Order: sequence, then structure tokens, then C-alpha cells
Amino acid sequence: MIDRETVDRIFAAANIVDIVSDFVTLKKRGTNYMACCPFHNEKTPSFVVSPAKGLFKCFGCGKGGNAVTFVMEHENMTYPEALKYVAKKYGIEVQERELSPEEEHRNDDRESMMVVSSYAAEYFAKALHETPEGQNIGITYFRERGFSDATMLKFGLGYCPAGGDTFTRQALKEGYKEEFLIGTGLTIKREDGSYYDRFSTRVIFPIHSISGRVIAFGGRTMRTDKKVAKYLNSPESEIYHKSDVLYGIYQAKRAITQQDCCILVEGYTDVISMHQSGVENVVASSGTSLTEGQIRLISRFTKNVTVIYDGDSAGIKASLRGIDMILREGLNVRTVLLPDGDDPDSFARKHNATELQDFLLTHEEDFISFKTHLLLAEAQGDPLKKAALISDIVQSISVIPNEITRSVYIHECAKQMEIDEEVLVREVTLKRVERSAGSEAKGFVRRQHILHGNATTNQNFGTSYPKQVIAGSSAEELERELIKYLIKYGEQSFEYREGKEEVQLNVAEVIISDLDRNGIQLENPAYRTLYEEYRALWETGASIDIHHFINHPDPTVATATVDLLTSDDNYTASKLWQKHDISVESEQDRLPVAVPRVVILYKSKVIEKIIAELERKLRDDQLSEEELSIVTHQISALNQERILIAKRLSRLIL
Repeated sequence: MIDRETVDRIFAAANIVDIVSDFVTLKKRGTNYMACCPFHNEKTPSFVVSPAKGLFKCFGCGKGGNAVTFVMEHENMTYPEALKYVAKKYGIEVQERELSPEEEHRNDDRESMMVVSSYAAEYFAKALHETPEGQNIGITYFRERGFSDATMLKFGLGYCPAGGDTFTRQALKEGYKEEFLIGTGLTIKREDGSYYDRFSTRVIFPIHSISGRVIAFGGRTMRTDKKVAKYLNSPESEIYHKSDVLYGIYQAKRAITQQDCCILVEGYTDVISMHQSGVENVVASSGTSLTEGQIRLISRFTKNVTVIYDGDSAGIKASLRGIDMILREGLNVRTVLLPDGDDPDSFARKHNATELQDFLLTHEEDFISFKTHLLLAEAQGDPLKKAALISDIVQSISVIPNEITRSVYIHECAKQMEIDEEVLVREVTLKRVERSAGSEAKGFVRRQHILHGNATTNQNFGTSYPKQVIAGSSAEELERELIKYLIKYGEQSFEYREGKEEVQLNVAEVIISDLDRNGIQLENPAYRTLYEEYRALWETGASIDIHHFINHPDPTVATATVDLLTSDDNYTASKLWQKHDISVESEQDRLPVAVPRVVILYKSKVIEKIIAELERKLRDDQLSEEELSIVTHQISALNQERILIAKRLSRLIL
């Protein structure tokens, strides 16, 4: 485990904007930064990064935290792995203590699978270059495709020998465990207990993560048997999720950033041939249909995508759905149609880098022109087919989130299709309303529930207020409210009216003194830790740094802190209230009422629970008369306390 001193150095060095910017394109908004959330699909940015607070928060899905928890969530890392990632970024040497057996077991499996995949990649590469079988079959095939030795090394190409279980036997012999060979999909175990190499007698295309580690493989058969699948990929595993991976992204990411464009093709050989021809900003969807996760991966590096199609019109029509998906994610799409009979692989082999780049530049077109050229010939003379084509293009335009971009495309479509622009505007609007009415309304309601719970809606002015705790609130809700006030306003004071007297009270003083006086302990572990550590700091008299909690070593505490600090950040009162001369109180304005009220309500809830436990105890036939008397007096005293609480509550403005 990483020692506390090192953890503190990591958090001190970590810049939340720098960290998040490695994965998400941020735009400055005032003192904060905004983006579309990387954790869920959204059209309107609700993901906020606050450099002053050192935290991020999505007001759509509710995720929030610090720089380390962001890396954990985004990269599916453990807490120690995320700390090491951040430490490496800032050149901090990580000091670790020996892990417990349980911790080692939890952390080792994923790393073991990575190690097995790395070993397999080295084994396949060695089999390709150093064995007669690999040279005669694998090298021959790759050279027929025009791949140089340097290209084979760059992409780590390999070969899995024949024999059925040749690779597995060697891996087991060298000490690699069966469970990880099977877990990565490299080995298949038959019912009779024998093994079979998944990629036996196939040339190998290693699939790399964005950081360059081998996480999976693709294999092409060298057999002519049509019953055998031409290409075979690793199955899903703990380290490989194909919908979030692009083949070639590790080799292409620098070029994509430099050229501010990503070229999208279909297969492994397309990527490799174009790289060899000098066009390196190219990736492939690894033989699967394009997914939202893959598009979001591209969007980390650029907003511009060029999709290359070969001359097979049937194949093009089947893959047009991908264009709408790219548009929906807010990326700019250009298309290139290759000459008949060519695919990116064969075309790249016929041309040098300059010729290839010139062709792409001179033949790329926007998706409207592309669809029009592709489908209009079929619609000539048939008004119904032409109407269907226009409807198809309108559908594509409607998914574009940016209003200006939509407007430009509507104008272009009207011109090319010779149709009234206002008609297209109306149709696009109807499509957007039809599609978004449900999802966006649900998304808004979900966000409001996450932020404020059930809100009370004012019918006249169309705004809603955050939920306030009431007498029927659960202990969990009341604890959350208590800690929110403590964390956000603990050092602030307010004037509290008691009868005719006005008393100056400190928020932390009210909460801590009342809970401690009554010996109350919070039930929620994260809130309890927050309370106890805040109290310890408060008792020293020192100013409390909220970053102590934002960057807490316990991720659950850090996440709870961020949630509490941002719980009402997305709420703003409607300007309509001002129009009608109605004053809307802020959360700070409500402190004189809200803080004493939530303390009293929570005490009441605790008392209710104690009384219920004592009443259950009364039903125990084994109680002695003395014990019975004690329990009865306890219940009586607690009920008196409840009466006093009720009287105090009645004096508070609800």
C-alpha cells in the first residue's frame, strides 16, 4: 500500500484540470471548466471541473470526486492504480508498504491477465520471426500484403503455431496459470480437460490499450476452409471491452492530435497499410459495428472524423448508421469514397503517402453530399424515393447537437435537394422534439432527483425548489443534511432568535455541541468519518481546509464530500421570480432556520429509534422487575424529550 506521505504529495501535485484534460476536452466557463460528461451520454454539457475546489461533478449522472477518483472511474482502475497514474504524470516516486494477502488477491488478477497477454504477444512475435513455420506461413502472408519488417515490429504482428495446444503447453511450462490463460481467451479448455489454442494456425494482430499495453488479439486464419471464421477476436474479459477499444489508437493518437482529425476504417490491415503509406492518424473498429464508446474515445483527441468507404455500395448502406452516431456525439464528419474494387488496404498499397493524402483531401465531402451522391441516382424519377432520401438526411441533421452546425447543413441540404429551406427547418425541429421529448425530460427529472430529491414545483412560475428535510425524513437523509451544512458552512455564523433574544451562533458549534452532548453517532460510515475528522480539526481551533476532505484517502469519503459540496450548485431560481417581485432565499439565508431544524429532526429520529428498541426489549419475558422499571423510566424520559423537541420545532419557520 502507498504510504500516507506519498499520497499527500500526489494530491498536492495533482491539478484536476490537467488530469481531466487528458481524457476530456474542457471549455472554460467563468472560473470553472465544462464538458459533456464522459460517464454517460448527453448533448448539453453538465460536467463541471472546479480548479478552485479541486473537484469534478456531473449534474446529469451524479458522478463526482477529485483528480484520483476521476482516473479511477474513467480508466476502471483501483485506488492504488489511479494514485500511481497521477504520481507518474507528475514525476512522483511512489513508496509502498507490503499489501495484505486479501489486497494482493484483489489487485493481482487484472495485472496477471495483463502479464499473460504481454507474454502471449512476445511469444507470437517470436514464433513469427524465429520459427520456420512462422516464416513460411506468417511472414509470407504479411509480405504478400506489402508489410515491411519495420511495420510488423511496429504493430507487434505475430503467428500462433499449429499443433492445437502448442502455445498453451509452453505458457504452462513457463509458469503462467491456467485460469489467466482461459480468462484472457487465449486458451480454450475442452470438456475432457484438454486444451486448445484459440488462435492456432493464425496470424496475430495484437490489440493495444490507449496506454500501449496488449489487452487482446485478433487472428486471421491461414486455412482455406470456408467453415472456419476468417477473423477471430479475443472474447470480452476483465481487461478487454471491445466496444470501448479502437484498433491502432495507441499508434495513432499522437498523429490524430497533431492533425486534429481521425480517419476511421474497418479492418486491421487497412490501418497497418495506411500507416505504412505515411497516413498515421487512422484507427479501426476491430471488425465490430461502430459503438458510442469508440466514438467517445476518438473525441478525446479530436472533433473531426473522416470515414473511408470502399466501392461496395451495399456495404456502405449497411454502415451509414455509424455516421449518425458520430454526428450525435457532436463530432464533425467527412466521408471519402474509394474507387470501385479498392479498400483502404489495397488503395494504400498502390499509392505513396503524398498521393494518398492528396486523394483524401480532394475527395472528402460532407455527409449530405455523400448521401446525396450515393442514393440520389436510385431516386431519379421516383418522388417517393427522393422524399425518403430527404427524410433520411433530415434524420441525420436532427441528431447534430450544435445549432449553428445544424443550420449550415439544413441550408446545404435545401440547396442540393432543391427544397424549401423552411420546410427542412420544420422537419428537423419535429424530429428533434419527437426524439428528445422523452429522453431529455427524463434526463432533467433524473438530474433534479439526484440534485434535490423530489422537488415542489410552482405551477405559476415553472421552477422548483430543492427538497428540504421534513419530520418524516429518514435518518440517512437527515445525516446527509447535517454533514452538508457542516462541510459547506461550518465556519460561518448566523443570528438565531430564541424568544426575544438574538444569539450569534456558529454552524459547526450548533451541530457538534448538540450531537456530542447527546452522545449521538452517525450511522453512515462516510458521514461518520467526515463528522469525526471535522470535529477533531474544529476542536484545535485551526481553520479547516475543505481540500482535506475532497482529497481524502478513503474514496468513499472524498466522493461523499464532493457530492455534498455540489448538491445545490446546479440550482438557480428562475428570473420569473424577479419579474413578479418575489424574493428567493439562498441556502445561506436559510441557515438560521435550517441548521437548528435539521439538528432537532435528527435527534428526534434517533430518539424514535431508541424508543422502538426499548419497546421491543419490554416484550422480553425474561426481564426482571428491576430491569423492567429501568426500561420504563428510560422510555418515559425519552418521550419527554420528544415533547420538548416538538415544541422547539413548532417555533421554527417551516
